[in-house]
Amino acid sequence: MDASRSLLRMFLMHRNLRPKTKALIETRLIMVFIATTLVEAMGLVIRLERYLVGRGSDMQFDDALKHLQETELEILKVLADFCVEHEIRWFIDSGTVLGAMRHGGFIPWDDDIDVGMLRADYERFLTVAAQSFPEGYSVHTAENTHGFAGMFAKVYKDGTLFETDETREAGLLQGIFVDIFPYDALSSVEAEQQKQRSGARLWQSISYLYHSGTIVVPHKGALGAIERATCAVAHPIVHALFSPKRIVAKFNAVVAKTGEHASNMMLPFAWPNIQGIPLDVLVPTSELQFEDASFPAPGNAERYLELMYGDWRTLPAPEDRRTHLPKVLDFGDGSIWKA
Repeated sequence: MDASRSLLRMFLMHRNLRPKTKALIETRLIMVFIATTLVEAMGLVIRLERYLVGRGSDMQFDDALKHLQETELEILKVLADFCVEHEIRWFIDSGTVLGAMRHGGFIPWDDDIDVGMLRADYERFLTVAAQSFPEGYSVHTAENTHGFAGMFAKVYKDGTLFETDETREAGLLQGIFVDIFPYDALSSVEAEQQKQRSGARLWQSISYLYHSGTIVVPHKGALGAIERATCAVAHPIVHALFSPKRIVAKFNAVVAKTGEHASNMMLPFAWPNIQGIPLDVLVPTSELQFEDASFPAPGNAERYLELMYGDWRTLPAPEDRRTHLPKVLDFGDGSIWKA
């Protein structure tokens, strides 16, 4: 940590360093928290803005969950109409597909909606949405929203609040949302694929470090103390070296590095540790019923779920049915729930 501070002071005091020297310092700074297992630790923290809630009466909890699901479904319908209007390809993703196939809608204890897009569709969506998006809703990324650390997008319902410890620490005024994850091609060369995955973990971790100096760490005791101290030192270093725009550019560049070896295996690199999904499992899309409407879904939804979850038809044990409500939910209609 003393070495990190010395390098930071050197970097800040000598703005006119030669490019090679600046590049060397930058590399050394990054290696400091790689060497202290920071990247491995932060890779487990990509589950942004979520933690278990064990407080509040059952009635309060159930009412909040139902209201949250209704609001998220409302956002999904707005997103669906927008994509139809602008001919943008998309599909429901992850647990939302599981809920549609197994329950005909939300998993009863689940509290979020996930959407996927192939990279070209995702970038076009962001471009079109920046020009015009339905009133009362807005699209947020790390590039346009203070405190937003994820390498993906969210559609908020304006005037609402979904506050967690992490969003409060980062100063992020996050509305109730639907997540949109871009899918990129994995390299067919194993070594290059591992570079894609490790690079995604690195730059996602740096993004979280940029936005919060007291990130939740996965360990307790002495190891946890080391991880927290490392985060505290790395936070100002990352701020000195990077901007949100540069972090996103670095992330996008590293996940796109397939060269001439792009495979048909796709991955949402915001979750770099999961296995790839064959392109022909995702598109062309199919339609699945979700609550009172139907939405685009992976074309081979059963195969998709097998790859994602294995035995997806079997319900988890009651103790494993986890709901992740935040600290504060403000629905913008006078209804507020607090953990």
